[in-house]
Amino acid sequence: MGSMTDTAGAAPQAAADPTDPAPTNSALATAAQDRPTPPVARKAPVERTHHGDTFVDDYEWLREKEDAEVVAHLEAENAYAEAVTADQQPLREAIFEEIKARTEETDLSVPSRKRGWWYFVRTEEGQQYPVHCRVAAHDTEDLAADWTPPTITPGEPFEGEQILLDGNVEAQGQPFFSLGGMAVSEDGNLLAYAVDNAGDERFTLRIKDLRTGELLPDTVENVFYGLVFSPDGRRVYYTVVDDFWRPHQIKVHALGTDAADDRVLFEEADPGMWTGFDVSPDRTELLIGVGNSEYSETLSVDLTDERAEPRLLLSRDARVLHSIDPVTLDGERQYVVTHNRGPATDDAVNNMVSLVASTEFDKPFAEQQWRTVVEHRDDVKVEGTAVTRTHLIVSVRKDTTERVQIIPLSGLGTPAQAEAAEPEFDETLYTCALAGAEYESPVIRLVYTSFLTPSSVYDYVLASGALELRKETTVHHFDRAQYIAERDWATAADGTRIPVTIIRHRSVQPDGTNPALVYGYGSYEISMDPAFGIPRLSVLDRGVVFVIAHVRGGGELGRRWYDDGKKLAKKHSFTDFITVTEHVIDRGWAAPDRVAAMGGSAGGLLMGAVVNLAPQLYRAVLAQVPFVDALTSILDPELPLSALEWEEWGNPIEDREVYEYMKSYSPYENIAAVPYPRIAAVTSFNDTRVLYVEPAKWVQKLRETTTGHEPIVMKIEMDGGHGGASGRYEGWKDRAWDYAFVLDALGAVEPLEGVRIA
Repeated sequence: MGSMTDTAGAAPQAAADPTDPAPTNSALATAAQDRPTPPVARKAPVERTHHGDTFVDDYEWLREKEDAEVVAHLEAENAYAEAVTADQQPLREAIFEEIKARTEETDLSVPSRKRGWWYFVRTEEGQQYPVHCRVAAHDTEDLAADWTPPTITPGEPFEGEQILLDGNVEAQGQPFFSLGGMAVSEDGNLLAYAVDNAGDERFTLRIKDLRTGELLPDTVENVFYGLVFSPDGRRVYYTVVDDFWRPHQIKVHALGTDAADDRVLFEEADPGMWTGFDVSPDRTELLIGVGNSEYSETLSVDLTDERAEPRLLLSRDARVLHSIDPVTLDGERQYVVTHNRGPATDDAVNNMVSLVASTEFDKPFAEQQWRTVVEHRDDVKVEGTAVTRTHLIVSVRKDTTERVQIIPLSGLGTPAQAEAAEPEFDETLYTCALAGAEYESPVIRLVYTSFLTPSSVYDYVLASGALELRKETTVHHFDRAQYIAERDWATAADGTRIPVTIIRHRSVQPDGTNPALVYGYGSYEISMDPAFGIPRLSVLDRGVVFVIAHVRGGGELGRRWYDDGKKLAKKHSFTDFITVTEHVIDRGWAAPDRVAAMGGSAGGLLMGAVVNLAPQLYRAVLAQVPFVDALTSILDPELPLSALEWEEWGNPIEDREVYEYMKSYSPYENIAAVPYPRIAAVTSFNDTRVLYVEPAKWVQKLRETTTGHEPIVMKIEMDGGHGGASGRYEGWKDRAWDYAFVLDALGAVEPLEGVRIA
């Protein structure tokens, strides 16, 4: 994110001596007096009354984003944040250059074969966005050769290469650029793609003729993620969001017609349900999924029939949380169902996999016959499946990590079913995920990564089980032997063991003097899985212990781990994070006065709750797009996504207990007269997931209430969305700003002795 104030003349801040004592209150007060005056929003009290309880909100008026006064206030916040952190500019620049130096800027993805073409993505040094390309594939009698990716040199032209879409060209003259989906017609002649130029995740659909390079006149506004062509290439299916940013319609656009005439194929009226679609592996069937975090519904559409209407497969009335993959076995259409309960199964909380004949879905749910493919296990969570012509791929989570298992389709769901095969790797903490399973392919594409291994692409040969490494991402100035990633466990007050990941430079020892950064999320059953991050190296090289608190509300230990951190158990997420922080201090990994906390979105709510509960534990808190005014948002069903959140947090409108529980932890309502640590909230003006008004109100009330003297700032991207600014270099600048804020607070500005970063 670019600076709004010129700080080129700012003097670099000296690195703090780890042995120096923490600043005294008098020193902090003196420093506070020397700072610029923060912007003060006027108060316009608004009463919010529910269940007989009234809350007075002085800053709700900041929600009016079209108001010139609001915009002026946000710009003043940016100016204040830049002024307060001006001395961090040299550190930001250093971190940015380190990220840049470690990154292979001119690079190439491993080509992936689909329907007669090899598709790949190029990046070029100095360019913000990737270039999507393809070359024709050739078929011989040698399957192994036919499915071996061509050797293409980054930065050099390749004979027959065709550019599908150049993000740099598309982004010219635009304040923001993001793709919401791409699809190529079956014959390879047409490209459908969706572009967002504001950051609000409302996309414009365009169609490009790949034979001529010309755009067709077809334009559809306000589409959502996901696109698919009909098999004949004459229609495009897409999703539409309502006024509250809830995907609620599946529509069909016939090429050459006015978008106003597009047919609504499916519409979901329930404000608490999310709608999306996927296409079957053989690309003949559209699967419409409707659901929330607790149950779902699936309908099927025959893509070969332009008049086909959705057929209900599994109704929401059965209250089964599930996903479905069509498969044809012995000439019969069947469905692989990943589910948490079935007609003969009351509870499979971690999911199981069944095989169901298409005709079974015509019967009442209780009478259907489902054949077990993968049994339920308390210690293994089934995340989902994919299908090729010959094999079923099952994504599972075991021992907290995601991995892939492969089962031949022959004999599936019968006593003759083969044992699942699972690719093996050397590390304990890793992520192995399916990246592609083309229906006709004799191989599947896997992506492997860990905290110490850059993203690596493998082809797994289905017939033999062989793993073929296609590429490990190049990272310059990186020696994995210099870093350690290990698993630890903290114990909560109720006896629950909480997974903790500790990542550090090898030279850092648990001597009680280290700076530490504790990161967490803990919502929506999303797991903080092992993954490599180039920006994180700049933190580790400055002696910071990077800690991931795998708190309840995530999915690391299965569905029960999630359930024990949502709704009326949500506070477990917050107390778990505090427990992990105390654990790393007690174990000597962190000095008590050199700990920072970081989290984003729902993890930003975690930050706001934690800093209210235990402000004394943290030297600094970085809250990214933070969901800190959760109760206000969820009480208003007309705000984007609010109704969809009831299955995560509860419905405070209807349920007094939920209201009182949420009010007892919602960060904005629980700010107290205590000395808060240094806090930065980073957000985006056009974010539709967590509105900018939440951190804007939060920082105002924090400054007004704190009894301490640490700065509290908000940085807002005026041309960005939930992920910040667009473009990889702008993204690197964002990470550099974030980490510089943390490192400066922790007194960890300079690299460790003897460490040469780049």
